[in-house]
Amino acid sequence: MERMVEFVKEHIRGIAVAASIVLVLAVVFVIEEPKPRNTEPGERIERRETAQPEKTQEPSVSEAPSEGALPSGAPSDAPTVSPAAKVQNGSLAAVLNQGEETEHSREEQAAALEYSEQNGMEIDLETGMDEYNTEPVPEGMPLPQEPEEVEVGDTVSTCTLSVSCHEILENMDKLNPEKAELVPADGYILPPTEVSFNEGESVFNVLRRTMKEHGIHMEFVNTPMYNSAYIEGINNLYEFDCGERSGWTYRVNGWYPNYGCSRYVLQPGDIVEWIYTCG
Repeated sequence: MERMVEFVKEHIRGIAVAASIVLVLAVVFVIEEPKPRNTEPGERIERRETAQPEKTQEPSVSEAPSEGALPSGAPSDAPTVSPAAKVQNGSLAAVLNQGEETEHSREEQAAALEYSEQNGMEIDLETGMDEYNTEPVPEGMPLPQEPEEVEVGDTVSTCTLSVSCHEILENMDKLNPEKAELVPADGYILPPTEVSFNEGESVFNVLRRTMKEHGIHMEFVNTPMYNSAYIEGINNLYEFDCGERSGWTYRVNGWYPNYGCSRYVLQPGDIVEWIYTCG
């Protein structure tokens, strides 16, 4: 007994600390341990942690998924499309191209407003003419053809060609006296003559070749403004030789075309007349 008393005296401080620790643990256990509740036979008592109140989800309006959004029913770990990925896979480029197409379509619409098709010709609404200053061709008459776009074929046909200056005979008082001897008595420099031409050739092609074959003088100038040759003189009879409004003109099948002779493509059987007019 004495030994126990001496042991306690020697270790009183350690015993007091241990006792304090045991007392604190006992108090904690008593505080946190839930009180038992009445249970049915076989029912198990479990400790439950306090649950956070669930957030109620408001009903949302159904919307079409935006580009890059997950489709309905897709797994939550499915990859989403980032802006960078859109650039890589061409989505952004497609948007930019769509913008360019819109700009191009606007330009086409603007061009359509400036030009309108009339009797098969593109006419500038501001000037009322095509790009070569040609007014709309009357309905049923041949349309002008651009020389650089027409292909000359191997098919050979014939037409009738004549060159006359009958009007000078009726206006000799207006004629330059130096040119009087150049005017034939019957008015024909070339009487109606059947000539051959290849498919696609123009009135100008046939006139130039025929004048050369018959040794008849002819002078012309190309006029880019009208995309055609302009006949200045035949048989040394020039424009203005018989008045201020005199010069060479042509007609086909009785019609005076309102475009240059280089743009008139011949058809088999055409009757072409070159006429010197005095006004």
